[in-house]
Amino acid sequence: MNKDSYQDMLAAVQAFHDKHDFKNTGGEELTYRISLMAEELGEISACVTKGKPREALAEEVADLLILLIGTGIAADFDLNAAFWAKMEKIMQRKSRMVNGAIRVSEFRD
Repeated sequence: MNKDSYQDMLAAVQAFHDKHDFKNTGGEELTYRISLMAEELGEISACVTKGKPREALAEEVADLLILLIGTGIAADFDLNAAFWAKMEKIMQRKSRMVNGAIRVSEFRD
């Protein structure tokens, strides 16, 4: 197994979904998944604002990544293809400083 391969990560998340029968037990319901992602963002925020160690932050971000990959499975879209299509789009965008931080967006003047 190539642990840097998106296909291997996708297969691992699919195996997790299959193990717990997410498809038939509500684990792939999209509104539920959104609430889980919001919960993970809260945990990521707590790691940063409370100065928790990097390992704790890495674990919470990994949880979010697993949820994101699983959402691609649940909603039946290719997250890998969506990622690369979005990267191509955002690489064309301009950046601007907003309140002292860099922003990259489709700015409307």
